[in-house]
This record gives sequence, structure tokens and C-alpha cells, in this order.
Amino acid sequence: MAAAEEPAKRRTGSSRATGRRPAGEPRHRPSKGPAWAMRIAAEQLTELIGRGPDSISALKPTNDGWEADVEVLELERVPDTTSVMATYRVSLDKEGDLVSYERTRRYTRGQIDRRG
Repeated sequence: MAAAEEPAKRRTGSSRATGRRPAGEPRHRPSKGPAWAMRIAAEQLTELIGRGPDSISALKPTNDGWEADVEVLELERVPDTTSVMATYRVSLDKEGDLVSYERTRRYTRGQIDRRG
């Protein structure tokens, strides 16, 4: 008995034309986009100051690369709202190398910015 032939698969056109990607194909993400810049800024600052980031509060592209504001726990206290935090501005070139960093602000974790 001959093996049954599989039905022909119907082609609906290019995934590029429909905007859909084939199942199982990973989504293309630019290697040097915002998520990459945030990760690199945090890693390089940690390497320099010896403290890991608490969060990234700002990120923007520049003509030369990226600039990020990284929030860091500088001094842990009890209660947690009295812990000392710092904001560091980190500048990266287009390749992700740290060009400069500076501490721009120190504050207690429970402090709220007053704008007005």
C-alpha cells in the first residue's frame, strides 16, 4: 500500500507583506535599542561604583549614543523610606561604551519631587 500523500500546504504570501512572522521565528529586535542601552548603562555603572541599579528613571538617545538616569541605593536604612538613594547620569557612545557618569542628586527613598 502506498503511503498517503500529505495535502499541499497553502501559501498565503510573504510574512513581510502581511506584517506577521512565521510561527517559531523570533521577533527581530534591534541590538542597540532602548532595552539594550538600559542594560548596558546599568551594567557599566555597577562595575564602576560597586552598587547595582534600583531602577532606570530616564533614557534618551543622543547624537553620540544614549543618556540614562540610573537610580542607585547608596545607604540602606530602616525604615526603608529613609534609605539614601542617588541618581547617576550615564552617557554611552553608540557602541555602548561608557563615556561619562556623574551623580546628579541624592535623596531619601520616601522623598517626593516637588515641582511647582
